[in-house]
Amino acid sequence: MQLGTAESAPGELATGWLDVTDLPTGTPERLPVLVAEGEEEGPTLWITAAIHGNEVTGLAVAQDVMTDELAAEIRGTVVCIPNLNPAGLRRNSRTSYYDDEDPNRYFPDPDAESSRPPSVQQLVDERIYEAFADSAHALVDLHTAHVGSMPFLIRDRVLYGEERTKSEARDLAADLESLAEAFGMPIVNEYAAEEYTEQNLQRSTAGAALNNAGIPAFTAELGGHEVVEGDIREAGVEGLRNVMRELGVLPGDPDPDAVGPEPPVEYPVKRAVHPHADTPGIARHRVEAGDMVSEGDPIADICTPHGESKATVESNHDGYVLGRMAGVAVYENDALASMAVRDDGDLVVPRNADDSHEDGDSA
Repeated sequence: MQLGTAESAPGELATGWLDVTDLPTGTPERLPVLVAEGEEEGPTLWITAAIHGNEVTGLAVAQDVMTDELAAEIRGTVVCIPNLNPAGLRRNSRTSYYDDEDPNRYFPDPDAESSRPPSVQQLVDERIYEAFADSAHALVDLHTAHVGSMPFLIRDRVLYGEERTKSEARDLAADLESLAEAFGMPIVNEYAAEEYTEQNLQRSTAGAALNNAGIPAFTAELGGHEVVEGDIREAGVEGLRNVMRELGVLPGDPDPDAVGPEPPVEYPVKRAVHPHADTPGIARHRVEAGDMVSEGDPIADICTPHGESKATVESNHDGYVLGRMAGVAVYENDALASMAVRDDGDLVVPRNADDSHEDGDSA
């Protein structure tokens, strides 16, 4: 396999660079590439990381799983781009300096329309997409979440409509579920379908792989950003090796219990930016990452600059805390936490409201 300047050979780990655009200074913007190819043919797993430049535990996990010994262990191929956003990494920032928007919202979407020419970030994302859409049988995208966040996995909802039938979407969702469960961290479903597309999450790395290319793909949120968290790094490496076992790239069965942590609740959950402050002030959180909460439980107190109590903000849902928002100064309607809340919704949903075809129907 060849990706950029990295050309693999059976039983070897190849490294190289993938040029994705040229900079005004005359040098190319290059993404590091590692390709491990086994002696026997098999599936191809893609691992991507650090599309947000300050989410560095994912970067470390991607680097550390690609050992010199990996090619001798596997059948098939593992392709890794440990840094999708070198411009963000250079300044330790979520975004790049050539496009200060979220770089994880520009991957191809068949419904996206614009009269303007594509931005540099959109061109970069399209070139990355073309590379994995042509070769990947599965993809894991590595991120980190809020400061002090617990590690968890985001499972996108599978959309059906013009791209696939409802039956095909169910098959894709089942493949996705087996890979996410094999990884071994708590699974949090993505936002409900309407909010999912409102936030352009179908144009994220994993969202585009799943809902455009039809590749089982999920996002691993590996703790907090800015610094590498050593224990989560080790768990992330083992989680990726579990995915390889589930795919048949590595021999043996996955051991998700070796990764952790265990989900705090037994019912299915979805991601929610919740609750929000209804008054400005100074927030004092009453909860931490991993805490279980019930509807009506206090999440934070809002006080004045003098320390006098103004309000108590309660949860509207049952679930648990994934992480708290950074900082304590809050304005009206500012979110206070990221939570996993009870989810009774479907995992296979129509892309558009009028896409309600039954199994086997052409869509």
